[in-house]
Amino acid sequence: MLRHLVIPAIALASTAFAADLNSIAFLDAAGKESSLKAYQGKVILIVNVASKCGLTPQYEGLEALYQKHKDAGLVVLGFPCNDFGGQEPGTIAEIQTFCKTTYKVTFPLLAKLSVKGKDQHPLYAALTGPHGAFPGDVTWNFGKFLIGRDGKPLARFEPKTKPDAPELTAAIEKALGK
Repeated sequence: MLRHLVIPAIALASTAFAADLNSIAFLDAAGKESSLKAYQGKVILIVNVASKCGLTPQYEGLEALYQKHKDAGLVVLGFPCNDFGGQEPGTIAEIQTFCKTTYKVTFPLLAKLSVKGKDQHPLYAALTGPHGAFPGDVTWNFGKFLIGRDGKPLARFEPKTKPDAPELTAAIEKALGK
């Protein structure tokens, strides 16, 4: 009997968390307010990115993932972040130019934000905070979070996990229903 009561409570909590995650505002590259709700029904890969990092070449792999799966419903969201060694010092215009000319990036790059510390953005607090989906600070640039079509967090991948890593591509394909 207790089993029947616990499962709906867990499902209800997950649904509430997804609704909260979808409602957290952030700024797009033009400085306009947006949220994950703008990508409702898509599988979302959230990545904190930086232009002057040893992992910056991951942009190429992220773009390849996006191109391969965008028609099936994947969107990659790049959040520039200057939290690690000052490796993203530029303006959003400079970042976009760099990404487009160097890596041919077409996936959305959003406004800069902080992923940790006292200025941590609420989206990252919801993902990594003590009561978040995946507690524990983002450790470096190019940390990745996979969000399902329903807005629920599915998986976290550490910065050194390359975009073509089997565990990441398998999780994306599963979320896409492939």
